Amino acid sequence: MDTTKEPLLGKTLNELIQLTANLGLPKFAVRQIADWLYKKPIGSIAEMSNLSKQTRELLAEKFEFGTAQPVKVQVSADGTKKYLFATGNHQFIETAMIPDDNRTTVCVSSQVGCKMGCLFCMTAKQGFQGQLTAGEIVNQVRSIAEADSVSNIVYMGMGEPFDNLDEVLKSIEILTSEWGFGMSPRRITVSSIGIVPAMVRFLQESEAHLAISLHTPFDEQRKSLMPVQIAYPIREVVDEIRKWDFSGQRRVSFEYILFKGLNDTPLHVKELSRLLNGIKCRINLIRFHPVPGTPLVSPDEEAILHFKNQLNDKGIFTSIRASRGQDIYAACGLLSTKEQNSLKK
Repeated sequence: MDTTKEPLLGKTLNELIQLTANLGLPKFAVRQIADWLYKKPIGSIAEMSNLSKQTRELLAEKFEFGTAQPVKVQVSADGTKKYLFATGNHQFIETAMIPDDNRTTVCVSSQVGCKMGCLFCMTAKQGFQGQLTAGEIVNQVRSIAEADSVSNIVYMGMGEPFDNLDEVLKSIEILTSEWGFGMSPRRITVSSIGIVPAMVRFLQESEAHLAISLHTPFDEQRKSLMPVQIAYPIREVVDEIRKWDFSGQRRVSFEYILFKGLNDTPLHVKELSRLLNGIKCRINLIRFHPVPGTPLVSPDEEAILHFKNQLNDKGIFTSIRASRGQDIYAACGLLSTKEQNSLKK
């Protein structure tokens, strides 16, 4: 991309209205530009064939189209793909494409690196390197080979979405608006470690599903795993969630990575039942994918299934997330870290 020019990709309809007005373009150009950005497989302003040559030249003086192709892709034996996108200054983000029967789920990143410092996360070991724009988030959906078949989007890649809330909300607007990708917000899930003020705003301003990274119901243990617990204790997060209606189509779920001998005991089952009592939700159990530099390991399959059954017996709908892409750096952040490290040699 030409960094001297402003990208069009990532602009909302209101921003396009202002942009065309500033350039003195006719009002009908707004919808034409939006169609090219979000509905048609092109990659340059020159290809916007229903705009006059003069209009295209005027746009091209100050703007670029804004798409960027992945620089690398890894393909798993199970069909999962990991795409690597460059973001400048030798930095990279990851996007996962997960096929499953009639669904194609894309897992997008919202930041370059992360500042939250979770013990079990490879992305956290990179530190925080920058925010992604709405255009860079949307590009992860638009510029992969499966762009035409994407059915679901999850903000569960690199970074903490609620630490980049403005751009995340803007990207959701583009993905769900009729002038954009036209997706149902019920096909989008945003995962957060629980930054309460941003979570409240997200619930107010979008209709997408919410997923909260829980991992343990015990305060001190969660502090050791997730420093955010100091600022926003999980009980604060859950108390806020209780104020919202999740009895309809909008869902709230809790992500729970299992660590052997740490958070998989009967005491954890009992406390989870107490913490989530009365909330219509589900718990997604996640196998831990090894991360260099951490002593954490995953329980065996029998222990995971036993933990699931115990939670179900307590009346909490619990499922085990299928592990995908084991042969292509399954843990988020591993591929981008490897690429960054290779450039330093």
